[in-house]
Amino acid sequence: MLDLDQVSTFVSKRWDEEIIPSLKEYIPIPNKSPHFDPNWEENGHMQAAVDLLHDWVSKTDIQGLKHEVVTLPGRTPTLFCEVAATNGDDGDAILLYGHYDKQPEFDGWEDDLGPWLAVERDGKLYGRGGADDGYALFASLTAIEALQRQGIPHPRCILLIEGCEESGSFDLPYYVELLSERIGNLSLVICLDAGCANYDQLWITTSLRGMLPGNLSVKILEEGQHSGIAGGIVPSTFRILRQLVERIEDADTGRMHDAVNVDIPLSAQRAAEKMAQILGPEVFDQFPWVDGAGPEAEDLADLILDNTWRASLATVGFSGAPAIEDAGNTLRPESSAKLVIRLPPTKDAEQAARDVKALLEENPPYGAQVEFQTQTAQTGWCAPEEAPWLTTAIEQSSQAFFNAPAAYMGLGGTIPFMKMLGDAYPSTQFMVAGVLGPNSNAHGPNEFLHIDMGKKVTACVAYVINAANGNVG
Repeated sequence: MLDLDQVSTFVSKRWDEEIIPSLKEYIPIPNKSPHFDPNWEENGHMQAAVDLLHDWVSKTDIQGLKHEVVTLPGRTPTLFCEVAATNGDDGDAILLYGHYDKQPEFDGWEDDLGPWLAVERDGKLYGRGGADDGYALFASLTAIEALQRQGIPHPRCILLIEGCEESGSFDLPYYVELLSERIGNLSLVICLDAGCANYDQLWITTSLRGMLPGNLSVKILEEGQHSGIAGGIVPSTFRILRQLVERIEDADTGRMHDAVNVDIPLSAQRAAEKMAQILGPEVFDQFPWVDGAGPEAEDLADLILDNTWRASLATVGFSGAPAIEDAGNTLRPESSAKLVIRLPPTKDAEQAARDVKALLEENPPYGAQVEFQTQTAQTGWCAPEEAPWLTTAIEQSSQAFFNAPAAYMGLGGTIPFMKMLGDAYPSTQFMVAGVLGPNSNAHGPNEFLHIDMGKKVTACVAYVINAANGNVG
């Protein structure tokens, strides 16, 4: 029988002595995902990051472990590990997933923090990529070793750590195809790239929104003109951009066009109400509002649905304009904006991309040149119905290591691999969890990993792997 105190002690010690020091070496590596560093291969940061992870794996004391960095030409390397079943059974495996590529720097970091600076403070490890998602490899293998240290049997386990997730995982299908025979059949997928609504209990993600990124560009002139001479005759490209965006998003309400929305299931509405009861005002209090600012709506459950089951738009980049200090009185010839549309979990992303492109490009105002160039469109994901054994294991693990019940949530973000796996393995169970909770600010400034949360999630993974071997109760 699994000794829970031994699991907690082993996991905590491994985090303190090995995982945190290794993450402090990993965070300073600026291995931005390919969309943000097109010269990633030449720059060598991606290779440095995966080599660091692989070196750590090679030093672990896990029975039956095989590991290698698999590299296809022109594609980000993937770290592949296989831990043999303790009884030698080559049957269905547990797949543990994570990624090691990172988002770009962003600005607004506190003076003593930075994206490539690992700082441990107040139980948190600051820096880009520690929580999203560098810790996943360390946590996954530590959970397996925690079982082996007690002589607890476990099924065959596969670890797949990719280097392209933040760019839509466009490299991953090639690796899954290459490694398909070695992966084999799966009974359970454990993904540690998700979030948590608080740090007080284990949170399981039941749905993920899809994503449609693209660049919207408007051109009206061949070259810039004096704003006094041309203004009033030549329309502003920024105003045209505003008109076009209004076609897909109501500026007053934020509601998106029907082409990117779906009918929300009753089960999702009930889950949002329960989540609202658990969190209360923390639904919106977690964000660093300026004085006097607040959320888009008052109803907490409705806010949760806006974040998890309704489409939303973010303009994450802008070009065609000089910096304010360099801006002259010139009417600019063109403007471009990078738009990111988050799609409901069940919305087909490819169809949404075609519909949005048509909405933005047809009948352009004033005959301007308009183009919406879509990037990798990613369909969302919904978890299959949870098997009773997994429900029991998740609840018991949360009670054991958090002393609180497990909770379930939809997540507004996107993990492309989940949809890919859900389609490929329709009968597979999923445990999607993570450490990205309030104020952890993945992708933004002052991103941090909540260390105690990381330890407890690791222990819960060990418990669930143990349960997958028939040891529930």
